[in-house]
Amino acid sequence: MGLKVEIQEAMKAAMKAGDRLTVSTLRLLLSALQNEEIKSRRELTTEEIHRTIATLRKQRIEAVELFRKGGRADLAEKEESELAVLQGFLPQPLSEDEVRNLIKVSIEEVGAKDIQDLGKVMKQLMPKVSGRTDGKRVNQLAKGTSRGIG
Repeated sequence: MGLKVEIQEAMKAAMKAGDRLTVSTLRLLLSALQNEEIKSRRELTTEEIHRTIATLRKQRIEAVELFRKGGRADLAEKEESELAVLQGFLPQPLSEDEVRNLIKVSIEEVGAKDIQDLGKVMKQLMPKVSGRTDGKRVNQLAKGTSRGIG
């Protein structure tokens, strides 16, 4: 069963269970997926679906932070609940060691010699880690690892 179908089935189950928060979160997700499909004029791959979910996840994390700063604990909790629903459709996150190993493999694959080749390394690496870890963290780890190149 494809990931999109799995999301649709989860929404149906949430509707039957009367779980409004999950239904609204999954509707939002399916709408975002449909918009991406319209943009690309084709059906999304599992990786692209994960990327879209990761984007929505990141938005929820930022919203929680802003609501907490603004003293709106009620809205922050709602966003955290939505975040939990979205994370259920993402693959297991990579550990820091796994990311470091992937960085080393990418450095070898592109033949990176120094920090100037970081862009090539990131281009090679990001499809492997997309949806499974934060891009900023990957970039920081890659910069730290690439200093030892050469």
